[in-house]
Amino acid sequence: MYRLFVVLFTAFIAIAAPAVGQEREVPYWATIDTTELNMRVGPSVNYRIEWVYRREGLPVKVVRVIDGWRLIRDPDGARGWVAARLLSAERGAIVVGKGLAALRAEPAENARLKWNVEPGVVGKLGECEAGWCNFDVDGRAGWIRADRLWGAGDP
Repeated sequence: MYRLFVVLFTAFIAIAAPAVGQEREVPYWATIDTTELNMRVGPSVNYRIEWVYRREGLPVKVVRVIDGWRLIRDPDGARGWVAARLLSAERGAIVVGKGLAALRAEPAENARLKWNVEPGVVGKLGECEAGWCNFDVDGRAGWIRADRLWGAGDP
């Protein structure tokens, strides 16, 4: 009997944990956690698909919450509804602006240049300090100016 209780309790926690993680104050940052995500014009599968994202890790801003749906804004300013279960709380960012952005060894303009990244490159966002953010693109990490990232800072 005790074993059955432990199994049921563990299953309950596993199911409830994602729901608790979705109860956050809006707006907040999230990332796309799937290889294909439908953005709809309303919060239900009954609404038509406006756009299909095919970019896992793309940062989005969650601006409204209704049941299992999130109203998001993407880096281009498009807004629509997506299923909450297909978003991750992991922070990400996308390089914005014109021209190459320097990815440096330290958070300073005179630090050693590690790589140059193009606008549109998506990566994992680490800590940010004094106008610089740690940015990881498929294992190539460094520091980039925060103003070159959409997804850094307050939502």
